[in-house]
Amino acid sequence: MSFTTHTKQDLIWLTAPLLDGQDRIRHGFSTRTGGVSRPPFDTLNLALGRGDDPAAVEENYRRLCAVAGGDPARTVLSRQVHEDTVRLVTEADVGKGLRFPQDYTADALITNQPNLTLVVFSADCGILLLYDPKAGAIGAIHAGWRGCAAGIVAKTVRELQRVFGSRPADLLCGIGPCIGPCCFETDDDVPHAMTAALGDRAAPYLERRGPKWHVDLAGLNREWLLSAGVDSAHIQLCSLCTACHPELFWSHRKMGNARGGQVAMITLLSTK
Repeated sequence: MSFTTHTKQDLIWLTAPLLDGQDRIRHGFSTRTGGVSRPPFDTLNLALGRGDDPAAVEENYRRLCAVAGGDPARTVLSRQVHEDTVRLVTEADVGKGLRFPQDYTADALITNQPNLTLVVFSADCGILLLYDPKAGAIGAIHAGWRGCAAGIVAKTVRELQRVFGSRPADLLCGIGPCIGPCCFETDDDVPHAMTAALGDRAAPYLERRGPKWHVDLAGLNREWLLSAGVDSAHIQLCSLCTACHPELFWSHRKMGNARGGQVAMITLLSTK
């Protein structure tokens, strides 16, 4: 089943139907439309530190949270370095990244605290949202090719299990838009890293076309979920390629550094 596209006025965002049916969470995958940022960050830029007006970015969070759920004042933003660090988010982290500086680096965030909105960023990289309806825990993962090869997806599943007692088979996962194999063209370094990490399981997601390789990043991240014990029926992928759709997404490969960033966000709601 494909992701659901939502539109409210000029704002467009996506959700995973598998997660839509869960009463205790709200989530969303942003696009670049419906915000107030000016070029080259037009319009729904959610990445700070790229030269955009911070007041515009905060207004963009307010707009996205209003439709996707969550409170912009209670967001916790990842500080991504393309590694495999998984951070346990607590009440002490409220506002870090948007209202206050981060005192951590982390490419994945997990929590069981209600009313905290976990945020990860992308401009081609893989972004994943996890929910355990039995343990009442959530996770958000940034998994570009380096993080994917480092096994951050499986590590996050293990951390949910270690910290909250989550069973991998209970987890529900949405894999958001990222660069597709149509556009993710590489030399040998990426396939070598994936094969070293996943062995023969990486092969279906790597295709040589002449001197270059084409890499299915979403498929590789899904393979890590499966290897960690997540049920295949509990995983949904967005089929949109960020590089193919500049009208909807920023793509580092296509746009370079003069761009904004989209996010995946998830909030665990209180049971009260």
